[in-house]
Amino acid sequence: MLKSLVKHAALGLGYEVQRFAVATSHTARLRAMLATHGVNLILDVGANIGQFGCELRGRVGYRGRIVSFEPMQKAYAALARAAAADPQWELAPRAAIGAQAGTATLNIAGNSASSSVLGMLDAHRAAAPESELVGTEVVPLEPLDALAPAYFREDSVAFLKIDTQGYESEVLRGAPHTLARVTGLQLELSLIPLYEGQELMPELHARVQGLGFELWGLAPAFIEPRTGRMLQVDATFFRNPA
Repeated sequence: MLKSLVKHAALGLGYEVQRFAVATSHTARLRAMLATHGVNLILDVGANIGQFGCELRGRVGYRGRIVSFEPMQKAYAALARAAAADPQWELAPRAAIGAQAGTATLNIAGNSASSSVLGMLDAHRAAAPESELVGTEVVPLEPLDALAPAYFREDSVAFLKIDTQGYESEVLRGAPHTLARVTGLQLELSLIPLYEGQELMPELHARVQGLGFELWGLAPAFIEPRTGRMLQVDATFFRNPA
């Protein structure tokens, strides 16, 4: 009775109360998956201001090493502040991660997290008006294979998270050696085009499967608030033991 009253009161305030359990919580599932595979190194590509790292340290309860990659100058400064007191959380040199070395023009979104090397499409702006372009920034561009080896140790069991707003395919193209060394990865996958020229969920799913990974979990990442249509998901993969 009390549980029902609490849930009803929370709904009245715009919140939903549920158990922190593998069956009901993506965070709890991620905790279980990382622990099951003994992950002790997480490469966070597209870290923005450190949201994923803070979630790992908070609700996920992960205590291993984190290495964050972020290109945007203002976001990188905020990321550095988030990681400053954590000796197990390192920042790679500020750069966008792609298929080759050079420079890239980053399209900076009003909400920061939607910033991308790719141009934003109307479908994204309609679902999140706060993500409208507010400027551009020329940033260094590096393949992950040029930066990641410095962070691997002999005992590393690595997990790669990629959230680069439509640029995931280019990150993968520049990371064949890194991908061969990780046990799992999480990709943000789009169900419809949100950025110019991006690959969508079916193509990226097939590519990751071809690299020897199998899908372990899906979680909503970006929802169109008016219609409820899911636009992006976070997909978690682990290497197929076979």
